[in-house]
Amino acid sequence: MSILTSSAPVIERADPDRLGFCPERLARLPRLLAERAASGHIPGAVVAVGRAGQVACLDAVGSQAPGGPAMQVDSVFRIYSMTKPLVSVAAMQLVEQGRMLLTDPLPRWLPEYADTGVAAVEAGRLNSRRPGRPPTLQDLLRHTAGFTYEFLGDGPVQRAYAAVSVGSRGRDNAAFSRELARIPYAFEPGSVWAYSRATDVLGRVVEVVSGQTLGAYLAEHVLGPLGMTETGFAARDEQRARLAQPFSHDPDGGVPLAVFDPLEAPLMESGGGGLVSTAPDYLRFLQCLLARGRLPDGGWLLSPRTLALMTSDHLGRRIPAQGDLLPPGHGFGLGFAVRTSAGEASTPGSVGMYYWSGIAGTAFFCDPAEELWAMILTQAPNQRDHYRLLLRNMVYAALVS
Repeated sequence: MSILTSSAPVIERADPDRLGFCPERLARLPRLLAERAASGHIPGAVVAVGRAGQVACLDAVGSQAPGGPAMQVDSVFRIYSMTKPLVSVAAMQLVEQGRMLLTDPLPRWLPEYADTGVAAVEAGRLNSRRPGRPPTLQDLLRHTAGFTYEFLGDGPVQRAYAAVSVGSRGRDNAAFSRELARIPYAFEPGSVWAYSRATDVLGRVVEVVSGQTLGAYLAEHVLGPLGMTETGFAARDEQRARLAQPFSHDPDGGVPLAVFDPLEAPLMESGGGGLVSTAPDYLRFLQCLLARGRLPDGGWLLSPRTLALMTSDHLGRRIPAQGDLLPPGHGFGLGFAVRTSAGEASTPGSVGMYYWSGIAGTAFFCDPAEELWAMILTQAPNQRDHYRLLLRNMVYAALVS
C-alpha cells in the first residue's frame, strides 16, 4: 500500500486487485489519457477511482497547462458545476437543522421573487403571467424551479439573462438574485426539469438562512469537516503554480475557449459553478458520500437518510426533462443526476448510481451498489462529453469482482 499526502490529511492507496479491479484494465484509463494529452487533444488530466473506502487509482498525466509543467495529482481545477452537489449538501444541512423545509416557497426566503412571472411572448415582446405556484426549495435542488441558463439556447428568457450578464462575477449573490428575479421564469415552476441557475439561487438561500456568506458557510460546515483545504471560490496565491489551464482554442474545431480567472476573488460566490478544487480534496467528498455521510473523524456531514433522499429520483414520469442533459434511463435528485434503469443508457452503471460534472471537463460518479466512485479532472471544455463517457465505460470495464 502506498501513501499520498497533500496539504490535507493523508490518503491511502490500495492495490487495485484487492478492491476487485483488474490492474491491467484499470491502467488502461490513465494510459489512454496520457496518449490523448501527448496527441494534443487535452492538455492533461487527473483521474481517480476508489472502492470500499480506499483509493485504487490516482494518476496525473500530460501537462498542467499547454506548454507548461507536468500535471500533478494536486493540481488546481475550475470544477464549475461540480460545485452544485456541495452547495446542495449545505442546503440539506439547514433542512436537517429545522431551519427551512423543502416545501418552503422561494419568496419566503427571497422576497424579490414574490412577483416574478412566467415568460409569455406577445407581439414579439417578452411579457409575463402569474405562475400557478411559486418555486419551492425542492424545485431549486432538482432544477424544476422554472429558471434556465443563458448558454443553453437563444430563447427570450435566455437573451434577457445574457443582456444583463446575469452570471457576472462582479455582483454579489444578493445583487445576482435581485437581478434574476426581475426576469420571468422560462417555465412554469414544477412543470419541467431544466438545467439552470437554480443552484446559484439556492446558494443565496443558504446565505439568508444561515446568516453567513456562501463561502463562509461552506468552509465551516462542509469543506472544513471534510478536510477540503484546497477548495474555495478563488485560488490562493500559493496555488498559482498548480493551476490547470485549457488550450486557448478548441483543438478539434478551433473555437476560442473562455474560462474564469480563478485568481480573481469574485463578488458572486456561485453556488452553481464557482469553486476551484483538487482531486485529493474532491475525492474526500466522494468517499464521504459512499460512507453514507460519515466523516473521516466519525462524525456526520449528513444523515444517511437525508443522503438517500438526495440521491433518489425526484422527477418520476410526471416531470419531463427539457434538453438532452439527462440521458435515457436517468432522472434527477437533489443536486445529483440519478440512474433509474439498468438499460436504456449507452454506458454501464447500477440503478441508483448518481453523478454530475462541470462544463470545463470535470466529472464524477458514485455507485453505491458497487461501493464505487470515479472522477476525472481536466480543463478541456469542448471535449468534456467524450471524457465523461470514457470514464464510465473504462472504470466499469476494469471492475471484475
